[in-house]
Amino acid sequence: MADTTAPSRPARRPRRPRRQGRLWPAHVLLSAGALVTVFPLLWQALTSFKSFGESTRVPPTIWPQHWEWSNYSKVLESIPFTQQFWNTLAMTGLRTVAQLVLCSMAAYAFARIRFPGRNVIFLGFLAVLMVPSQLFLLPQYQIMQDLGWLNSLQALVVPGMFSAFGTFLLRQFFLGLPGELEEAARLDGANPFTIYWRIALPLARPGLLALGILTFLWSWNDLMWPMVVNTDPAKMPLSVGLASLQGAHLTDYPVLMAGALLATLPVIVVFMAMQRQFIQGIAFTGMKG
Repeated sequence: MADTTAPSRPARRPRRPRRQGRLWPAHVLLSAGALVTVFPLLWQALTSFKSFGESTRVPPTIWPQHWEWSNYSKVLESIPFTQQFWNTLAMTGLRTVAQLVLCSMAAYAFARIRFPGRNVIFLGFLAVLMVPSQLFLLPQYQIMQDLGWLNSLQALVVPGMFSAFGTFLLRQFFLGLPGELEEAARLDGANPFTIYWRIALPLARPGLLALGILTFLWSWNDLMWPMVVNTDPAKMPLSVGLASLQGAHLTDYPVLMAGALLATLPVIVVFMAMQRQFIQGIAFTGMKG
């Protein structure tokens, strides 16, 4: 007679307790941190729609009673906003592209090409990071004056075309690339520039994106150097134009906040569109030895 007994089922493993209930303190803490971080931007946006009296009222008025849309038109009347916006866009774009090209070439040379004095020269590059940037204002200004570049676009762009920090950042990334790829390319007859352009540079995309976003943010917010080298309002970037809205004795804060919000929107859009690549690039670059 056939055995009609049902096969024994394997014993079920005990379910692990759900950890979602344990994570609520972390969610609360992160939400509070996000609120604290975003609050200045929200306050800036609300202030841009207030009247001058509401912006200086004590205790402060959080929600505007009457939405003053005219503050944005006052910004366009107070400064050449459109021209300064294009100046900022040109300065930021040219600086970013130049740093990606020059810093990547220097970083690849320091990381993958052996030449006499490589480490000593690289230490000299790192020493630049220890010097305050304000010390370079006077010699750079004298160079721009001797070249006749004051009140010009090239005066804004050329001093920011190279970065010691960008070279260090990309060098750390290039150090982590496998050497077998370069050896195979050399066997095929590729020269160092071909290896850099066709092999190393495409693999360094996360690091390039991270450097590009950092350079974009730094160039867009640069204030000290444009204020020193350009005195013509038509040649100034937005950072200097917005600083001119702050008076010596009286400042129209709603108009200033409206201009600052208009100048901040492009940066927010760029970061929101590329935040994943930015975080990935910083994480990958930081893990290289």
